[in-house]
Amino acid sequence: MDGTVLVADDDRTIRTVLTQALTRAGCKVHATSSLMTLMRWIDEGKGDLVISDVIMPDGNGLDTLPQIGAKRPGLPVIIISAQNTIMTAIQAAEAEAYDYLPKPFDLPDLMKRAARALERKRKAARQSAPPADPVAAEFDDLPLVGRTPQMQALYRLVAKVMNTDLPVLITGENGTGKSLIARAVHDFSDRRNLPFVTVGAADLTSVDSAATIVSQARGGAILFDEIADLNEEAQARIVRMLDSFDDHAPRVLATSQKGLAEKLESGQIRQDLFYRLGGVTISVPALRERVDDIELLAMHFLARAERAGHPLRRMSGEALELMRQYSWPGNVRQLENCVRRLIVTAAEDVIAKAEVEAVLSTQPAVESLSGQGDADRISGCVDRHLRRYFDLHGGVLPPPGLYQRILREVEVPLIEIALQATGGNQAKCADLLGINRNTLRKKITEHDINVTRRRKLM
Repeated sequence: MDGTVLVADDDRTIRTVLTQALTRAGCKVHATSSLMTLMRWIDEGKGDLVISDVIMPDGNGLDTLPQIGAKRPGLPVIIISAQNTIMTAIQAAEAEAYDYLPKPFDLPDLMKRAARALERKRKAARQSAPPADPVAAEFDDLPLVGRTPQMQALYRLVAKVMNTDLPVLITGENGTGKSLIARAVHDFSDRRNLPFVTVGAADLTSVDSAATIVSQARGGAILFDEIADLNEEAQARIVRMLDSFDDHAPRVLATSQKGLAEKLESGQIRQDLFYRLGGVTISVPALRERVDDIELLAMHFLARAERAGHPLRRMSGEALELMRQYSWPGNVRQLENCVRRLIVTAAEDVIAKAEVEAVLSTQPAVESLSGQGDADRISGCVDRHLRRYFDLHGGVLPPPGLYQRILREVEVPLIEIALQATGGNQAKCADLLGINRNTLRKKITEHDINVTRRRKLM
């Protein structure tokens, strides 16, 4: 890797680390804590790559991107920022940054991106970033919040696809914010001033539904909500609608709780519709997969409630830790509702652990997430079951043979579900369970398990 890299960051440690790493890789490096100095170097024609922070003592790194693009067309700029929200990723993409990385960044990853940027051929002069859009202020109030690697990857993907015409499928569990992602894709795209139409089952009941929807969209965007839940007739109408699109057609987005490939295999989605929606898939992570964002989200909801006129509240450390350990089956929507309830019911300004326990006691069962794997959760369920089982005998020991009875209770449903998942294919089921095929057959006979060939569950 060779070339001259201009590094602009007000953190001396980051400047030092980047300078050492890039120099070892064979680059010449100029490092500064001033955007003014950076722009002077660019005016002088220095640099083959820029790595710049956003918040600097003398300005905003994102604001310099149009100037860099105008003065040095084709000069790649990698933005690094501690303000790692979807807004930063989108603004970086709109300002035509070559790449965006959140802090703290992975140094080997940044070096790979820098190498790719330096190898990239110089392109024609790029257009200046579009003017700031007033709709951006609305997204300060949306729970697209997260600093975990999963959310940062999602932000970057949204920024990459928003100005393409490719269909976008957004998958994720209920409450993860699929519709918010869809809205962000539209409202930060070059179609932002055109309508955004959400279509559900009730909107596809008549023969003229498609014409009505297209007329409402007027070249903007159409979101098909939970598309795999639509019946065969509604899906057929969508296919005919998509086939009728011309060059001025609206952007197509769809949401689904699971990937459409799974729905296709189970017969819940038409094959022709599946291929027409096969553009880009954005997978929204469940909240339990990004536990480190729970505190950030809770603070976001508390701050938003305060702006709406509610009392100022904050969470105690114990209360936050308890929230981190909960499984949140309803995801971000469930977390938001719990925080709103705590704001109203809390006795003090600081929300205590006991108050969180009281709210969560009315929610679906808690599964500890701190250092606990799936096996531990199963173990906990078995523990509770056995304790209830012994309690029911009122101090008298249960009948002998308990070990085999308990194993049978676990073994039978495990084999049955594995057989259903593999469509009754005993060879695949044995492989899935990690046991010999003859052993599986013996257990099927022993437990009188009914085996039928059927459509696979997964």
